[in-house]
Amino acid sequence: MAGSKPQDPNLNAPETGVSAGTAADVEAVMRKYDRESNTRVWAGIPKIVVSSILALFSLYCIYVTLFASQLQEVRMTSFMGLVIVMGYLTFPAKKGHVKVNHLPWYDIVIMVLGAAAFFYYAFNAQTIITMSMKKLLKDPLYLVIGITGIAALVELCRRSVGLPILFVAAFFLIYTLFISGKTLSRTSYELFFGESGILGTPVNVCSKYIVVFIIFGAFLERTGVSNFFISLANSLTGRYSGGPAKVAVISSALCGMVSGSSVGNTVTTGSITIPMMKKTGYRPEFAGAVEAAASTGGQIMPPIMGAAAFLMADYLGVPYSNIIVRAILPAVLYFLGIFIAVHLEAKKLGLKGVGPEMLPRFRSLIKDTYMLAPLIVLIWLVCTNTRTMQFSAAVSIVVAIAVGIVNNVVDYFRASKAEGSTASATGALGAAVGRRGGFTPRSIFDSLEAGGRSCITVAVACGIAGCVCGCITLTGLASTIINGIVSISGNSLFIGLFLTMLSCIVLGMGVPTTATYCIMASTCAPILIRMGVPDIAAHFFVFYFGIVADITPPVALAAYAGAAIAKGKPMQTGVTATRLAIGAFIIPFVFASSPALLFIDTVWYEVVLIVVTAALGMVGVAAGLSGYLIINMNLLERLMCVAGGLLLIIPGTLTDIIGLAVIALGVGMQVLRKKAATAA
Repeated sequence: MAGSKPQDPNLNAPETGVSAGTAADVEAVMRKYDRESNTRVWAGIPKIVVSSILALFSLYCIYVTLFASQLQEVRMTSFMGLVIVMGYLTFPAKKGHVKVNHLPWYDIVIMVLGAAAFFYYAFNAQTIITMSMKKLLKDPLYLVIGITGIAALVELCRRSVGLPILFVAAFFLIYTLFISGKTLSRTSYELFFGESGILGTPVNVCSKYIVVFIIFGAFLERTGVSNFFISLANSLTGRYSGGPAKVAVISSALCGMVSGSSVGNTVTTGSITIPMMKKTGYRPEFAGAVEAAASTGGQIMPPIMGAAAFLMADYLGVPYSNIIVRAILPAVLYFLGIFIAVHLEAKKLGLKGVGPEMLPRFRSLIKDTYMLAPLIVLIWLVCTNTRTMQFSAAVSIVVAIAVGIVNNVVDYFRASKAEGSTASATGALGAAVGRRGGFTPRSIFDSLEAGGRSCITVAVACGIAGCVCGCITLTGLASTIINGIVSISGNSLFIGLFLTMLSCIVLGMGVPTTATYCIMASTCAPILIRMGVPDIAAHFFVFYFGIVADITPPVALAAYAGAAIAKGKPMQTGVTATRLAIGAFIIPFVFASSPALLFIDTVWYEVVLIVVTAALGMVGVAAGLSGYLIINMNLLERLMCVAGGLLLIIPGTLTDIIGLAVIALGVGMQVLRKKAATAA
């Protein structure tokens, strides 16, 4: 999940035959583009203490989500108080060189005061809940507590998440205090003590569901499943034209389910796939863009889909399995568009694949399919609603630990067989276990530590997003925004969708997807719902455009991380990534205007038709944008393929027939031009 540290990319070098960047290079890129990686440096006993606190926090979260029965306010305030403590122990005041084992006095003061504010609420929750608002507003103690807690959270957000989301929060706070005329005490009360502020839906869902799935992701990564996904993608597509780019698309889609972080996924898989793509013949900017576009799409790939999908289920009041099912076709179309684009680019450049002798054999990988057991168990438990989501994630963690232990046994016997004798197997065992990282009791501790650390930024982002939602609720600004955009759009759905798209992309630049979705779900999703878009389609719309901000210039963090690894031009990489991810800009408009793409109000044979025609449509769009299908396209052929593809993606018999005819005409023109060129 978000914020997990990448494994050493050299672990896969023996299988791919391609040299990748060192762990130090990967760490440098992460520190530059991923704020979560800019952490304090602890060593010796302080490191053990901090690591233990993070690991214990993960255990606390698992226990609370499964067994605790205290008041909701107690659970959330205790959770945020611990996040404040861990956050200031983890993130320094500024980026750059950090002294080893150094925690400035002012950080200790902020940490203690900020955590104390939340813990005070936790220990006095029953009293505060029953106390009248009038009495609370008159007591200066509660004003000081509220301001202190909010200020500590804001500063931690600056350190761990970044400034963009604080600019958004500052705008709404200024509007609340100076334009709507709300008093400081009333604003402080609503944001800190109220149910629509920090302790609103985002933090509630985060402390109840998201944290357990983040911890599950940390365990899953340490089973070596990411390396398995990359090897599997290599085996399936590595030998074909432009194979390494196809490997990047498939492996990033699979790894992204686990990671949930666009930048983290780009760096982790990109450190392996980008050098392979460059060696094959792709331009550095194209290689970085492929990895960024595919890695960003990991957050829309079922079954995990990052943290925002859990929030969507809570906002809509539907089972999480319902969200997974609706997300399948749009996600497949998104990755299909990127896959086709890299294939056509390879054909246009005449690129070859990787030699079969350098690729892992599919037959040998079949023996490792047991590594998918945690994901299979999770999908089955969630989709069948056998138990709660928290319980499903906890069971999957246990299965991940079991898979890690099986890995050790399998590696031991393989090493013994390779050496030919048990006596000489020790050295081979070390090499075999080292390739997958091994799974020891220390691995369990490291997974808990990584899970706890990853929870910090998600929880902080949810807290600040709650502040924004609180300001909107307190001032009634949501109604003003809804009426304004509906008035501007003149009841035109397309204009309303377009304005919403711009809002999501702007607000999502440099802001975590979770926070972006929370803000847009409170402001823009109701606009679309009022204009007749089904609830789930409206929320999927803002979810998609909150994600693509990571690859949309000028603040395209995932694309810039890919450019850093590829040593390409950042802005050009971002533009190319946007072109490759064109499906993410088209598909939301389609399911907002025709929800059948999300399997809403449709029957099975209509679903089959939608899948086939939408897939053909993505081929047409990808071909038109790349400028190549059979031979290089002229402008007319490109326009015909794009237009025909869009018509095929839009569900409807008439649009399908017209779209198919237009694309067929464009292909026919390509065939005739190729024959003419061959004859000449």
